[in-house]
Amino acid sequence: MKTHIGEVFSSIQGEGMLLGRRQVFIRFSGCNLNCNYCDTPQSRDPLYGNEISTDELFQRVKKLITPDFHSISLTGGEPLLHADFIKNFLRKYSFDALLETNGALPHELDKIVNLIKYASVDIKLPEHHAVPAVDDLTRWTDLFKIELQSINLLIEEGINSYCKIIVLPSTKVNTVSFIASKIADEVNDASKLSMVIQPVSPLQSWEEHGNKLFEISEKAGEYLDVLTIPQIHKLLNIR
Repeated sequence: MKTHIGEVFSSIQGEGMLLGRRQVFIRFSGCNLNCNYCDTPQSRDPLYGNEISTDELFQRVKKLITPDFHSISLTGGEPLLHADFIKNFLRKYSFDALLETNGALPHELDKIVNLIKYASVDIKLPEHHAVPAVDDLTRWTDLFKIELQSINLLIEEGINSYCKIIVLPSTKVNTVSFIASKIADEVNDASKLSMVIQPVSPLQSWEEHGNKLFEISEKAGEYLDVLTIPQIHKLLNIR
């Protein structure tokens, strides 16, 4: 079995709850959404990179493992577009894996949920203009409901999960507060879920809006455990 993978590389995880961990990143090609803040737009192309097999991928990952290796990161694009490939890969090679997903494909997530150890679900905001490429996800509210399904699936399976929201200087505090309240209400055992507020890069855009980050954190914190974490790998100027 083969699929298109844009790149495989070793770096320090610069986002979310595994911040600072050494990982081998597997960037899958293609995405079902179109977010305006995307920092890897080339990965939206389903033909980006090369078509490789599970065995070829293992050899590439193996060559990159260092003494401080923690886990692999399944990222993209949207890795769940390759769920069958990932299922075959992780069944054959039992790496600890972080899935970085937009959460819009719960049926594909169900194929691999018992094979991953960590998950990051990127909750989209209305201003992200995440226009889906499929007809049944034409409105933001529809997308959010499906993301909640994915989060519930992860929590029910006991996966170490968190949700992440990319906030812009223009993001409304009440929007994030609403999302946090809905997650608290509709996710089973939401006490097991943290929310990572990620200020969009470059951080210079926040020089006149820093107080908004406090406001967003405070409002979201009324409902969920909250952390505010920028993209550290960009501050370090690494991949």
